[in-house]
Amino acid sequence: MKERVVVTGMGVISAIGIGLEEFWSGIKAGKPGIAPITRFDTKDVPCKVAGEVKNYEPKQWLDHRTIQRSAHFAQFAMIAALEAWKHAGLSKEMFDAAPERCAIILGNGIGGLEADNDAQRKLVEKGASRIPAMTIPKIIGNEAAGNISMLLGIRGLSHTIITACASGTDAIGHALYYIQNGYADVVVTGGTEAAVTEYAIGGFCALKALSTGFNETPERASRPFDKKRDGFVMGEGAGILILESLTHAQKRNAGIYAEIAGFSATSDAYHLTAPDPQGSGATHAIRLALTEAGMKPEEVDYINAHGTSTPTNDPIETLAIKNAFGDHAYKLKVSSTKGMTGHCIGAAGGIEAVISVKAMEEGFYPPTINLEEPDPACDLDYVPNVGKTGNIRAAVSISLGFGGHNSVIVMKKWE
Repeated sequence: MKERVVVTGMGVISAIGIGLEEFWSGIKAGKPGIAPITRFDTKDVPCKVAGEVKNYEPKQWLDHRTIQRSAHFAQFAMIAALEAWKHAGLSKEMFDAAPERCAIILGNGIGGLEADNDAQRKLVEKGASRIPAMTIPKIIGNEAAGNISMLLGIRGLSHTIITACASGTDAIGHALYYIQNGYADVVVTGGTEAAVTEYAIGGFCALKALSTGFNETPERASRPFDKKRDGFVMGEGAGILILESLTHAQKRNAGIYAEIAGFSATSDAYHLTAPDPQGSGATHAIRLALTEAGMKPEEVDYINAHGTSTPTNDPIETLAIKNAFGDHAYKLKVSSTKGMTGHCIGAAGGIEAVISVKAMEEGFYPPTINLEEPDPACDLDYVPNVGKTGNIRAAVSISLGFGGHNSVIVMKKWE
């Protein structure tokens, strides 16, 4: 019989708050975290807004040596992991007798882009001999997990999943499998990203994927399911969860915040950047995740949608939800929280899983802000602009990524 898997700790760093309490207060208030980009001069790019982490002082959590050797995406992951670890009441001494029983499975989409930018400039301007010594460790996508293992003393599996915007959700799903099948008692999981860089913004602008029509009103730029949406807004941060076998959690009297009940991932096999117009891959992923959770569609009350605010994603995701849930799609509540956080790429699934857990815990449906004029093709209850209270028995979090990745987790309220 497979182990049941529960959430015993959470940590977040994002554009609307550093730390779980500040972050969740921002979600409940519908706080927009999108503002003018400050990390670089935006004169050469048409998108000039992003969801940057504000008032960021890593020395509050990390020592000088760790900061110097790590890129922002790894720093974000470590800070969120420290909070989640403390929230769960864990210590490395708990695993001294069996170090393999605690693992890390983390999602990341892009890696240390700011370190890559810096190295490229030095290469062009001064030659290869002037590339900074720590460039390679900073840019490699697995270094967030590696840094967490050293920070927390975790000696079990350290694994990184890179599936673009589905990375964080895929990581949580694989952490679920790892515990269910008895390979570990505890897994630190979720996602991290720091892609508010000239390189990334320029690259996504070249794809015409980013919003450019709200540079003067940045707080209105990310508007999932709204008729006037014109692209996604880059966000950054990390969302980390501690997953634990129910047996292990109960043995140590840990606080339990939700159960991770099911996961599925599929591929569209359609296009590198565009979703399948019929939403068939996403539909299939939702159905498979519900089947794995042993649940009927009618048992789900809330969906945290991928909801990127792009012209193509939002109606196709809506179609997938309707195909998977049938008539029940019009009875449940759906929201995209990216209007507040921006689209955090590899961190999105981790951050949105934290939101879904908190939503069930407190009985609160997060709002979809900036939904002023609904797109006729997006005709579900998206909790427009103001959150609502209500009992949430189960939640689904959806992440869809470039390359045709579809990833879905199903969570149950813990009672």
